[in-house]
Amino acid sequence: MKRWCWRICLVVFFVAGFAPTALSKPDQSLAATTRCQTCGMFVAKYPNWISVIVLEDNTSLYFDGVKDLMVFALNSSYYGVAPENLREIWVKDYYSLDWIDGRQCFYVVGSDVYGPMGHDFIPFATKKAALNFQQDHHGTEILTFSSISIQRVESMRVGQTMR
Repeated sequence: MKRWCWRICLVVFFVAGFAPTALSKPDQSLAATTRCQTCGMFVAKYPNWISVIVLEDNTSLYFDGVKDLMVFALNSSYYGVAPENLREIWVKDYYSLDWIDGRQCFYVVGSDVYGPMGHDFIPFATKKAALNFQQDHHGTEILTFSSISIQRVESMRVGQTMR
């Protein structure tokens, strides 16, 4: 009986040691002086729109909205950060305001809802929620992180200024 328990313990520890680590959600507390890495706006003024990139060295970079996060994430070399150093991407679900993995969610574009700097990518944890929002707010498209190009992001920045 003891051998059997020992073997199970070894298997559990072996599997746990190779399991992917869970993402830890960003810290909710922000200094009022924290600025967006892309545009320089004060991030804490827009708590519902805050988005975060966590780098490999655990540095957190804050943004005043998903659009500015995308500018950085899709062109991080311009900001002196290698793309492979972007460990985590966090955005807030529009309805629940819960932190969600920015690489795994759905974004509605072209809606009548604006972020702190105009048109933005409105994030949702589920496709169903994105579809409901798209219908209610006249969104033109639902995108995933991997389908967003820097050209798309830049086209949304044209003519947009701080509110």
